Amino acid sequence: MGVAWFGDESAFQGFVDKHGLTFPQISDDPGDVFARFEVPGQPALVVVDTDGQVQQLLGAVDEELLDDILGDVTS
Repeated sequence: MGVAWFGDESAFQGFVDKHGLTFPQISDDPGDVFARFEVPGQPALVVVDTDGQVQQLLGAVDEELLDDILGDVTS
């Protein structure tokens, strides 16, 4: 799930469209989701596994790293 932090609806939808995102997206303008996972800014990736373990990465994540992370979570 993608979570956008600050910005208006137009900017949010523009980002989704520009990057061709096909997975669910939510707008978190109040910052509640970011606060819950203690994410200080964007870009960031938070992965919560089935046991509730949280892994947080700050900065952009390329496809190879994302595959590695998700492989670890699903193994």
